[in-house]
Amino acid sequence: MSPLLDILGPTARCPAVTAALTLLAQRQGEADHGAVFSRPEVVNAILDLAGYTPDRPLYRLRLLEPAFGRGDFLLAAIERLLASYGAAGGLATEAARELRPAIRAVELHAGRYDETARAVEARLIAAGLSGRAARKLRAAWLIRDDFLLCYLDGEFDCVVGNPPYLPQERLPKALRRAYRQRFRTLYDRADLSVPFFERALDRLAPDGRLGFVCANRWLKNTYGGPLREKIAEDFALTHFIDLEGIEAFHSDVIAYPAITLIECRAGREGDLDKPSATRTVKPGVLSLVEQLPYLVTALRADTLDAALVAEVQLGGAKKDAPWLLDAGEHLDLIRRLEEMYPTLEEAGCKVGVGVATGCDRVFIDDYPSLPVEPACKLPLVMARDLVDGEIQWHGKGVINPFQPDGGLVDLDAHPRLAAYLEQHRVAVEGRHVARRNPAAWYRTLDRIDPSLVSQPKLLIPDIKGETMVLLDEGHFYPHHSLYFITTSEWEPRALQAVLRSSVAMAMVATYGTRLAGGLLRVQAPSLRRIRIPHWADVSEDVRSELAAVALERCQDAVDEVVFRLYGLDSTEGRSIISGQFYTLGSQDHPAFQASQSVLP
Repeated sequence: MSPLLDILGPTARCPAVTAALTLLAQRQGEADHGAVFSRPEVVNAILDLAGYTPDRPLYRLRLLEPAFGRGDFLLAAIERLLASYGAAGGLATEAARELRPAIRAVELHAGRYDETARAVEARLIAAGLSGRAARKLRAAWLIRDDFLLCYLDGEFDCVVGNPPYLPQERLPKALRRAYRQRFRTLYDRADLSVPFFERALDRLAPDGRLGFVCANRWLKNTYGGPLREKIAEDFALTHFIDLEGIEAFHSDVIAYPAITLIECRAGREGDLDKPSATRTVKPGVLSLVEQLPYLVTALRADTLDAALVAEVQLGGAKKDAPWLLDAGEHLDLIRRLEEMYPTLEEAGCKVGVGVATGCDRVFIDDYPSLPVEPACKLPLVMARDLVDGEIQWHGKGVINPFQPDGGLVDLDAHPRLAAYLEQHRVAVEGRHVARRNPAAWYRTLDRIDPSLVSQPKLLIPDIKGETMVLLDEGHFYPHHSLYFITTSEWEPRALQAVLRSSVAMAMVATYGTRLAGGLLRVQAPSLRRIRIPHWADVSEDVRSELAAVALERCQDAVDEVVFRLYGLDSTEGRSIISGQFYTLGSQDHPAFQASQSVLP
């Protein structure tokens, strides 16, 4: 979509996009448009880190707020602007003219726009502006439109806010298509906050700063790669505060948030070739949102307080590589292991994910009850079957519409399967995969390889609060709630011990993301980053000991053998364990408790 359409305004948009925006603007529930509102402590921390403070001539700067919602950031920024303007001798009678360029704030939702517009107008009148002047300034500052498509005049010295956290799947198709045409960072399964970053960065003036609070997944996940690459090219992540486990919003959220401060360094000679150092609050230091002012002061100080703040280098060979901001010795140790050992797949292992059908209620049922030919169904193991260190199968099965060579079975040759699918044809044909390929309307979303059933494989749930790696010796096909690892080199029981260890868990946690309640989100990219020796390089003694502790319930017993496998001494082992708990956010771990004493 051409930027010219921004200038022409909403009337130049295609009817489908206009209708989609109208629908979003009228939705009532906060979850319908990804709205989560920030607490004052978070707002003030971001404004301070962005340098939007009353001691500066804010009336000469330009601030942008991309989705102002109820005005958490906007009203706080206006307070600071008015204080700066008043301290410089600014007159209320001149404010409508002199402050007109100072703020641009965008909001799509009609109800929240009107509510916040009234609050802005009231605050300006309280500052001494006439009602007419207040309305003129409010009209100049506030834009009711979609930030990703609207016209914005000029560049901005400061962009702050809390971009909407909304999955692409919940957007109307026409709008999703328009966004994808415009924003190169809207990649894979990126949520809406990612293109908000892209457009906001594109509006930054040289040396301008962006401060957002939003979900932290883009820092490590595959979908964040294009955004990380963009930042690495012309910008720098200067400050980072992990807010996992902190009440940063007025309501509960599933994905853990972080504060990110990004500075525009375009045009600075030599700066972009230097490794970028990011100041970050050390893991375990921040436990209450009320501590943020103290920590922001430490982050902005000329002298680094090593008890509170660390500097992390984000430089790397690949600009889109995951950003590891968990400062500490464990991170240095993990990077050393990455240099010493091959990846899991380089060591002869294969990482896969179980089958997604696109319509589980049709394709999955009790194995004996599925009314299809025996060759067209497989016993299915699901995450709920992994209980107390063993597989307790609940008897589910999955329909397999594939032949061993990967082609679809002939329904004419399988009348029971054909009759069952015909009975549920409306639901099966309604899936996206079926509409895309009508001739293959009865295929599952993922292709099923029936030979996988008989292969020994290690099963790992995608979301779990503890380390769980179980061995299926060759009885089941995995559901999409499970990752599986097969091996052509390693003995499965020995590999099970390694994957259960704190070393493997620390590697996964370093690159993985975490959900509410301390649940680690295990994903294929983080599993593939696990480093292990080649099986041929493992001594016979260690091989035997690994297999012997694979089912050991005592984590220390597993770790003791695996530490020797990696050549780690006791100090390094403790570093790995502490780092694992830091990364997973276990507030009860002694390493966290010890760190709390450095804060007032």
